[in-house]
Amino acid sequence: MQDKILRKFFLGFIQIHILHHAKKEPFYGSWMIEELSEHGYNMSPGTLYPILHNMESSGLLEKEERIIEGKVRKYYKITQLGDEVLKEARNKAYELFKEIKD
Repeated sequence: MQDKILRKFFLGFIQIHILHHAKKEPFYGSWMIEELSEHGYNMSPGTLYPILHNMESSGLLEKEERIIEGKVRKYYKITQLGDEVLKEARNKAYELFKEIKD
């Protein structure tokens, strides 16, 4: 039960993290899974890809297909809307964290 509740809380943080990296440079899904695992988020492709598709459908990310070693790899990058949402999310998160840090 506790894991389910924490998972819901952290979903927003994960999306902010995704936008952060999408702003830096385009990324592909398995790279993001590794990146998130470095921060303690153990995420399967079955969890990450629906998040990425949802963020793409919402206009936060754009997907570009590239051929890498003969295979299609999908890269995600931030959109203008995603950049605006990231800025607002950073400001809101900063305000909340200042209040709850103690």
